[in-house]
Amino acid sequence: MSLPVPFVSDVMDVEKEWIDYNGHMNMAYYTVLFDRGSDGGFELVGLGPDYVKERAHTFYTAEAHICYVSELHLGDRVRVSFQLLDHDEKRVRAYEEIRHVDGWLAATIETLSLHIDMSGPRVAPFPPDILSRLEALKAAHAALPLPERAGRSIGIRRKI
Repeated sequence: MSLPVPFVSDVMDVEKEWIDYNGHMNMAYYTVLFDRGSDGGFELVGLGPDYVKERAHTFYTAEAHICYVSELHLGDRVRVSFQLLDHDEKRVRAYEEIRHVDGWLAATIETLSLHIDMSGPRVAPFPPDILSRLEALKAAHAALPLPERAGRSIGIRRKI
């Protein structure tokens, strides 16, 4: 199986309902775009909607760090890239970028997601077939450099 390095979504449009009183896309809808983009990345390893229906397991986002780089406006067309940074038997760390179709960066997100058994719900290990696919995606994405914005924390830098 050939895996995209990184995975890049289809083009998505900024919708009218997403524009706020400042005339640009409201911050909440960047998360919607990231969520739609990560769906494609997770489907690569078998973690799409069918996985939830057939195995009663899913993902919950435990942590997310968004950086808003450039404003998006009504009519802007974007793609979302998805890069698997790391995983273990129950968690996935991923990095995504929203880029305008013209190439400029609009926003980034780094997430930590948990594999969930819906019968609890509780955190649970990946089944062996999914873990194997995650390993393959991680190996494919290891060829990519660690994104500059990955691993950032929030703080106010003080001049001494």
